[in-house]
Amino acid sequence: MTRATVIGAGVAGLCVATELVARGHDVTVCDPSPRPGPHGCSWWAGGMLAPFCEGESAEEPVIRLGQEAADWWAAQGVEVQRRGTLVLTLGRDRRELDRFARRTAEHVTQDANGIAELEPDLDGRFERALLFPGEAHLDPRAALTCLRDRLEAAGVRFRAERGTPEGLTFDCRGLSARDRLSDLRGVKGEMAVLRSHDIRLSRPVRLLHPRYPLYIVPRADGLFMLGATQIESEDRRRSVRSVLELLSAAYALHPAFGEAELVEIGADARPAFPDNLPRVRRRGDTFHVNGLFRHGFLLAPALAKMAVAAACDGTTAEFMDEDHD
Repeated sequence: MTRATVIGAGVAGLCVATELVARGHDVTVCDPSPRPGPHGCSWWAGGMLAPFCEGESAEEPVIRLGQEAADWWAAQGVEVQRRGTLVLTLGRDRRELDRFARRTAEHVTQDANGIAELEPDLDGRFERALLFPGEAHLDPRAALTCLRDRLEAAGVRFRAERGTPEGLTFDCRGLSARDRLSDLRGVKGEMAVLRSHDIRLSRPVRLLHPRYPLYIVPRADGLFMLGATQIESEDRRRSVRSVLELLSAAYALHPAFGEAELVEIGADARPAFPDNLPRVRRRGDTFHVNGLFRHGFLLAPALAKMAVAAACDGTTAEFMDEDHD
């Protein structure tokens, strides 16, 4: 049994550890805070497995590889909701919906009746929408906890001290890996969690807007995740302006959100390379798995498979490059 060390217990590290266990490796995961929590960027994710919607601005590999994510997460015992994504716009911004439709694929146009059938609580509020039926979503916090618990049950050791890595080594530290990856940068994302029992949504809803587009992801117990800003900054402070924009957009989607409980506000910096595509980068005996940008839960499974195959089989990953430093 080959030993392997994974440094970092965020979504990338846990996915890599899962792929290693599937190959029969003896795995140790090192992280100062080895339990999932607000210290990690993955904690603040939306959990949308929406490769076709991401095609509005992302490169082709994101769309193609992201289509594997829902099946991978479900295979790990994570609860995956496969109800698609609904994309809407206010009447004055209908050109945004046309533009979104031109730049994406695998969607079906819905009229007012179709919207009401899909989401009864939005009845009468919108005239037209796009439904992406092949998309899905999950609760990121539940997914991280599920992976962590399954790995521990499989015999994976979790420790806070890094020590000396043993065997195959995978560095999945996100933005903390800038000490080894000089071209990594942080992209700030802010989000809010609301609780309301006055409105129900059964799938993620994206509200397009020229200045501050919004997505709302339903979770259990009347919770809704609102996200997310995208700011070229590593500042993790929660700004009043961003929160006001998120809450204003939610209120525009449905006034019931005006009476919702504001449960949580969060911010973190996502790790990204200059082209916003991830990388598997080898430096000596270490494989760096990083740069997931805003596609953590969407691309981490595919990237983990590539990294483990590169380390174990000597294959060349699609996103693999040599160290530039």
